[in-house]
Amino acid sequence: MKVTVRVLVAAVIALGLFVRSTGISADVLEQVLVKVNGDIITKTDLEQKQIAAIRSRINSNVDADALKNDEQLKKLLAEVTPRILVEAIDELLLLQLGKEKGYKVTDQQFKDWLNDLRKNQNLEDDKKFQQALAQEGMTMDDLRKNFERQVTIYRVQQDEVGSKLQITEEEARQYYLTHQQEFVEAATVTLREIFIEIPTSTQGGQAGVNVAQADEIEAKAAAARARVAGGEDFAKVAAEVSSAASKTNGGLIGPIAVKELSPSLQQLLQKMKPGEVTQPIRLAKGIQILKLETITVPTVRPFESVRDLVADKVYAERQQAEVRKFLERVRSQAIIVWKNEELKKAYEQQIKNPQTTAGGL
Repeated sequence: MKVTVRVLVAAVIALGLFVRSTGISADVLEQVLVKVNGDIITKTDLEQKQIAAIRSRINSNVDADALKNDEQLKKLLAEVTPRILVEAIDELLLLQLGKEKGYKVTDQQFKDWLNDLRKNQNLEDDKKFQQALAQEGMTMDDLRKNFERQVTIYRVQQDEVGSKLQITEEEARQYYLTHQQEFVEAATVTLREIFIEIPTSTQGGQAGVNVAQADEIEAKAAAARARVAGGEDFAKVAAEVSSAASKTNGGLIGPIAVKELSPSLQQLLQKMKPGEVTQPIRLAKGIQILKLETITVPTVRPFESVRDLVADKVYAERQQAEVRKFLERVRSQAIIVWKNEELKKAYEQQIKNPQTTAGGL
């Protein structure tokens, strides 16, 4: 369910933002909501963040019914607004620190990032790029400011927390031992196939299988299966009779993760041993014969082979906890002046539960 910015703006404004669900007067929200070390967060700032949060959740179908009626939207606003308040203040505090440290983004840094963004999002065409910006309700200046904010926040967190974290070998090993399910190598299967396509014919404007040709193909598949059963090399027979692209490699396909196979094929392979060959299998477009080459079982990868991955996971976990502590310290040192007690109450209630706050923005 794609929701345009215009629709969300109209819906949020129609509800008076957080007004009706909290009883906060609209004239207060139209002005300054809170001052943080002298910098302000306004009604417009909050509204933009609410729209982004709601749009994200609706587009991901988490709250796809939120725009169907006012009650659903009010409920969703009441749920997301406290978290948004915490994130907005944390972001402002980090940006203030970045400004104190003199962090700046150069034109070249923005240009390089923008080029990568457009390439990755397939927006190298200027018209498509401008349409995408309009759809998001953004200008190029908005995009630049967002990039500068994110870079500044990242640099502050890295300087204050990330650069000071040291992951020991013992920490990594302990994490590995208690999270081994994260380092399981999935079961895989390697197969060889012979696939013989059944031609289709068009009659009365509709495509269908020619019965006579289907009988021929079934006979051809049976003959190929008999050759393999008689001792001929499967790869040789596949190269001669298969219609699949894999014929150039003796019909070899895989390794494939077992979980990616259809349930029926998984059941079939569970009954087979390496070297065994299936009977011809009728598919929608042809007939397939499979040989099981190898099959592996799920195994925990050795610590030595995942050492860097483990260290990254430990680092991310530690960083999140340390960033949370850092933000708590910065908040405690900040001068935060609220213009409304209801918003203050929502903010303070939210920061008591660190699992639902920004945590690292």
